[in-house]
Amino acid sequence: MGNGMTDDLFATLAERFGKRPAQPRSMDNPEGWHALAGRGSCRAFLPEPLESALIETLCALALCAPTKSDLQQRDIIIVEDDALRRRLDALLTEGPLGQAWIAKAPHLLVFCANNRRQRLLHDWRGKAFANDHLDAFYNAALDAGIAMAQFMVAAEAAGLGCCPISAIRNEADTVSALLGLPQHVFPAVALALGRPATPPKQSFRLPLSVTLHRDRYHEDGLPDSVTAYDERRAAAQPYAGQRYTEDFGQASRYGWSEDKARQYAKPERAEFGNFVRKAGFRLD
Repeated sequence: MGNGMTDDLFATLAERFGKRPAQPRSMDNPEGWHALAGRGSCRAFLPEPLESALIETLCALALCAPTKSDLQQRDIIIVEDDALRRRLDALLTEGPLGQAWIAKAPHLLVFCANNRRQRLLHDWRGKAFANDHLDAFYNAALDAGIAMAQFMVAAEAAGLGCCPISAIRNEADTVSALLGLPQHVFPAVALALGRPATPPKQSFRLPLSVTLHRDRYHEDGLPDSVTAYDERRAAAQPYAGQRYTEDFGQASRYGWSEDKARQYAKPERAEFGNFVRKAGFRLD
């Protein structure tokens, strides 16, 4: 028989996935699991800034995260200069893909993928860099993403709110120039940070039957599962508006799959590959 905390945890998971997952009997559920089950991205912040030492501590905790082969190919830039922040905000909030809420976040951090240090080690030690191919880019990008995820866990454990911002790559050339990024370093993702003004929304997730696989990948029943998810999410968490109605019209039933299909029916970051190559990465 589960205790109250266990019941709350699995009720939250059932709400998010549409079905209660299997419950382990061999251990008590750590309190941190409740925070993970109920987390959501924060897009409404109180205006008061955080203590600088708190942000530095969160960065240190983030950089304790695992990295590929201990290469440590991830850096964090804390944007503190007001003029720089305004220029970055303009890139992120204006235009058809702009998100106005970003400018109201008290803090903005940029997580960078850094393959430059590794190459410098080869120069200093007189060793050829024999892995100048796609994996060099991928390892650095993955390191940056892992560090950001750990930062979010640490920040949310302290009662703070976060939201990743992939739009930092919309203008990767300009952002890199503003941040002074050298060759083989690129902005992987930005993060808004502050104290939540309202509880973050807990978005429903695709059912585990779609995204959890055992031994082999499968797509059994995928169309029906996505349709059911669309209906469940539309009933409880409807979208406030429909994307690109000038091109696709007004759908009578608008769910997650229609929203995502419309989103990626329009080009986004089509020049990012060229930017990455210009930053010195080979993608073959």
